[in-house]
Amino acid sequence: MKSRYLFPVVAFALVAIMGIYFLVNPSYQRSIEAKYYYEIGEYKEAYSLAQEAFSMDVYNRMAATIMAQSTTSLKYVSYIKQAKTYLSQINEIATHESISTADRARMKLMSEIMVDSYVKLAPSIITDKELVDTAARYHDDFEKLLEKVTK
Repeated sequence: MKSRYLFPVVAFALVAIMGIYFLVNPSYQRSIEAKYYYEIGEYKEAYSLAQEAFSMDVYNRMAATIMAQSTTSLKYVSYIKQAKTYLSQINEIATHESISTADRARMKLMSEIMVDSYVKLAPSIITDKELVDTAARYHDDFEKLLEKVTK
């Protein structure tokens, strides 16, 4: 009868020890904090904390993962920000009565940059779907614009 309870008790004790280690270890504390900032969309802060955690313990896989995911998300945020800037400039050009050849070339160049930049983005399964969808919508808009400008 004693041997029947020995394995579950030992397993529970090991899990409890690992849980305490996870919560007390400063590297994992930073990782948990980084995960929180990642989840609320503060990717720069998440990257910074994950990098700090990783420097404390290079075997901290949670920190490494959060660093990689934050980098990916920051690329998407940067793409979206650049897209908004370019679209604002293109809208400014579009308000003119006639579009000059130079302005048309500028619009084409901005569209090509955004279409080419999108190809370099590589989402993972845990990248924020809203970021990925927003970037995809901007990409589609720039592809359509590029078609119109090159005609």
